[in-house]
Amino acid sequence: MTVSQRRKTAEALVAAFNNMDVDSIIAHRSPDCLRHLIPNSLGFPPQPNTEYGDTLHQLAGVFHNFSCTINDLLEDKQANRICLYLCARGDTMAGEYVNEYMWLLDFDESGEKITCSKEYSDTILARDFFPKLKAAMTERREQSLGQDEALRK
Repeated sequence: MTVSQRRKTAEALVAAFNNMDVDSIIAHRSPDCLRHLIPNSLGFPPQPNTEYGDTLHQLAGVFHNFSCTINDLLEDKQANRICLYLCARGDTMAGEYVNEYMWLLDFDESGEKITCSKEYSDTILARDFFPKLKAAMTERREQSLGQDEALRK
């Protein structure tokens, strides 16, 4: 049985995340692709590629040893869609990051580009972990500024 181009693209996307290769992640998306982080109760508006790329660049500097593992992959050939169930882990200055995702990816006719990405994330993790991470990043930035100030004296 041959592997579809959609599946190859989805697996290449996961590999790009595992390498924290932001340019490759964005390259798998059509120019008008929007990222929807759901559920909507999280309050994140859809992101076009430029904003999503900026977000990923910020996260790439914070996460170390990041990896995603595909636990399940469902493909709907008629809808030109793949649904992935993934687990992710990584190390950050706020501690270990462990998350589960469901990604619903719509593809163009060739299966080479993602036209829409809906990412469902663990809402408790989003609510509890990211504020701790933001606080740790702010503390680190302030310490760095304090060290720079001390060096100038």
